[in-house]
Amino acid sequence: MTGAAAAAPHRFGGIQADRPDYLARQPEEPVLEPGLPIVDAHHHLWDIKGAADPRLGGISHRYLVDEYAADAASGHNIEATVFVECRAMYRSQGPVQLRPVGEVEFAAGMGAMADSGSYGPTRIASVVMGQANLSLGADVREVLEACVLAGAGRFRGVRHSAGWANVPGVRNNATSTGPELYRSAAFQAGARCLTEMGLALDLFLFHHQLEDVAILARAIPDARLALCHCGGPLGFDASREHQQAVFDAWLRNIRAVAACDNVRIKLGGIMNRLGAFDFRTAPRPPSSEELAALWRPYIETCIELFGARRCMFESNFPVEKMGISFKALWNAFKRITAGCSDAEKALLYSGTARSFYRIP
Repeated sequence: MTGAAAAAPHRFGGIQADRPDYLARQPEEPVLEPGLPIVDAHHHLWDIKGAADPRLGGISHRYLVDEYAADAASGHNIEATVFVECRAMYRSQGPVQLRPVGEVEFAAGMGAMADSGSYGPTRIASVVMGQANLSLGADVREVLEACVLAGAGRFRGVRHSAGWANVPGVRNNATSTGPELYRSAAFQAGARCLTEMGLALDLFLFHHQLEDVAILARAIPDARLALCHCGGPLGFDASREHQQAVFDAWLRNIRAVAACDNVRIKLGGIMNRLGAFDFRTAPRPPSSEELAALWRPYIETCIELFGARRCMFESNFPVEKMGISFKALWNAFKRITAGCSDAEKALLYSGTARSFYRIP
């Protein structure tokens, strides 16, 4: 790892406080295709007290239904959203395996607030992807049943991340216990239990681990799987040579995943770990045109390999907010898909997410 990345290692999960002065310098631009219906397939909500959470280095960070609603009001037609687990509001007491149920309760409450209409027309947290330790094997059923009850009709499944890299400055996922988690018999037993209950599984890991997703998908062919963040390209060096090497390695590995028809892929979520744009030292955020140029190779390749019916766009807010505004981010996506047909756009921006997550 070289350059700025060596001087400023990325924090766990990309959780950082907003930088309003930086975002205020976002290049102004009109909203592209403002009428296009969008389901944001992946975002987070949290109220993290920095003094109690080492991920923020003492800095508190709040992003709840009103903050998301303010971002969604920037002009894009965000109809509904998918809340994805982020270790927020776990229960402080009770059996350890059941503590993540608190996050499902929290997210369902945020969704109920949004449904009141008091925060605008977007159905924020219309469905919830929680967390349960699938390495419990068949014993995870107790946790999943508790999540179903806590979700009050919104719970759709679990994200269990497995990112693992022996690289200085890289924080491995808290839910990853080693480099080959998805291959383990215990994890696959838990994933089978999840599948038997009709629930979906969101996956995240780094690009050098992508073969593990294909192995899992083939082991449980009836599992409904969604791979987050374009398959986790891991960069941390903005040099052209390094970025090309990362892309080449990612491309070799993503092909095996695309061959598994039971896997969907989320397009976005690569601001932090890809490192193609050094937002920590940049004087201003990128324009949508600049970001589209950086991310186009990954997103266009995913659409080509998976097809529109298996792709869905995600904001990954507020994580991506460390580098770009909500309006410019969705403009960048729309620039990348400018050549797609109306039918393809309908799938990419809402149809695939509605179908996969069973959004009413």
